Amino acid sequence: MPIRVTSGMTSMQLLSNLNRNNNNMGKMENQISTGRKLNKPSDDPVGVTYALRYRAELASNEQYKTNSDAAVSWLDFTDTTMQQASDVMKRLKELTVQASSETLPQSGLDSIKLEVDQLKEQMMNIGNSQLRGKYVFNGQNYDQMPYQLSATVTSYDQINPDQAAVSYAVGDQDAFRVNTSGSDFFGKSTDADNVFKVMDAISSALSSGNSTAISSQLSGIESRFTKMQTSLSEVGARTNRVELIQSRLEERNLNLTTLQAKTEDADVASLMIQATSAQTIYEAALKSSAKIMQPSLMDFMS
Repeated sequence: MPIRVTSGMTSMQLLSNLNRNNNNMGKMENQISTGRKLNKPSDDPVGVTYALRYRAELASNEQYKTNSDAAVSWLDFTDTTMQQASDVMKRLKELTVQASSETLPQSGLDSIKLEVDQLKEQMMNIGNSQLRGKYVFNGQNYDQMPYQLSATVTSYDQINPDQAAVSYAVGDQDAFRVNTSGSDFFGKSTDADNVFKVMDAISSALSSGNSTAISSQLSGIESRFTKMQTSLSEVGARTNRVELIQSRLEERNLNLTTLQAKTEDADVASLMIQATSAQTIYEAALKSSAKIMQPSLMDFMS
């Protein structure tokens, strides 16, 4: 049975096609003006899902980069303060060797004692070093000054700074430790080579003029200096590792940004060509539609 195509059906089909072409042009013009393929979820539901995932991963990666920068700052500051402590130890050894000579008069020993006492104060200041208000040698108690005297603590060698790890999240499964405890670097209260214990012993021996007791502390200086250098090497190794992590985060950020751009950003040059073509087709459709729909009832009454 043949199907009769009425003028109403033709009109409806023409209008539907014209509206579809017009909508396509509007969509392309919107993408060109915004520079984005995805302006609302209906543009590409699957693409929107990926775009949201890339945005979340970029946000977390940015936080990891911030954390790694903070880790590097902490490690660089620790390295600097440890170098200062090493310089103090070198000077302490020089003075101890000099004071070990039995020919040095008591006045000379007294002068050396004054400098040793100053070196002790300098070492205490290094132990209380702060980075952005955090005491770097006091573990997780970084809001508290580690080396301070009180009614019950009368000597620095009685102090044991906190040894808990201070860690930064620099990856999905990476908790990176940045701190070195003062107990490890300067020595625990039970260590014979605790730097403050050694300095107090040298100062006491200088006051009494006991050259044998002075020279006996050289082994303690050497032992503690070696441990300090080990801690300094560990800080260097951590710095190298976190710098590698930073490089990996930069590469990941670039990859994610590229994927996000491919998903969200519009190819404006290609869209402009398509829009021009769509505009030409639309105008041609309007002209042809005007001719096709031109006959009316009046045309058949003449």
